[in-house]
Amino acid sequence: MPDELTKSVVLIAGPTASGKSAAALDLAGKIGGEIVNADAMQVYRDLDILSARPSAADMARAPHHLFGHLDASVRCSAGMWAREAADAIRGVHGRGRPAIVVGGTGLYFRALTEGLSPIPDAPPEARDAARVRLDELGLAAFREEVVARDPAMARLSPSDAQRLLRAWEVFEATGEPLSHFQNAPRTPLIEDVAARVVIEPEREALYAACDARFNLMLERGGLEEARRLLARGLDPELPAMKALGAAELMAHLRGELSLEEASELARKNTRHFAKRQLTWFRNQAADWPRASDAASALDVVLT
Repeated sequence: MPDELTKSVVLIAGPTASGKSAAALDLAGKIGGEIVNADAMQVYRDLDILSARPSAADMARAPHHLFGHLDASVRCSAGMWAREAADAIRGVHGRGRPAIVVGGTGLYFRALTEGLSPIPDAPPEARDAARVRLDELGLAAFREEVVARDPAMARLSPSDAQRLLRAWEVFEATGEPLSHFQNAPRTPLIEDVAARVVIEPEREALYAACDARFNLMLERGGLEEARRLLARGLDPELPAMKALGAAELMAHLRGELSLEEASELARKNTRHFAKRQLTWFRNQAADWPRASDAASALDVVLT
């Protein structure tokens, strides 16, 4: 084992159902590490089954951090997660152990390793005003207003309501365009990354694993978990309400889809999401070493 692994950070990334969690758990056993979650849905306690969060038995094998620690009513951002992750990593190092950061949310890894734009948090009244304005204008006209305030936001997709709302509320709260803050210098939140790897399975095998994972979620009570989440009456725009699997099953529970239709749509959307994750890591983490599965990922890290 390289000596630097005992006192630093290891990053394990990849698409859903690629074997990241298994790799992290095996590595933790080999180097005495603690695992820090970097998956945007596994942070929510309401999504135990539907985010494929590690089981209680797995969590008992090594300390785990930032798994299921947030309520579904919380709107977790990359910045919020990165600050919490940096704190968790400092705690791991304070105990004299290496930190293993694992997940599939590329923006989380970027925020941690490259730093955060100093974007101030908008007050609730600005967020509420943004939503009211969107409802008044409709998405197309709302986007025009955002771009008029901040021409750099023309790069946003016309359908990306969430980021358009963010740009509007930041300008409303600060008088400065969002791009002003995004272009400011950044400072990485962590140093001394000892190893990193992207697990990139063969495409057809990955898609089969995605299908099998959703089927297992149903067997383990995913529909009931979706029912409990729907019963809370939360804002449908919250990240947890859009979780793959959860969103489709809640559509079934609202009577919009049969269970068979919802299940097939969830499997399809999960495959498409995995494909987008692969594309993101190929474009944004092109210099990271690659592995085809969990076992070879350990070889990459430990070599």
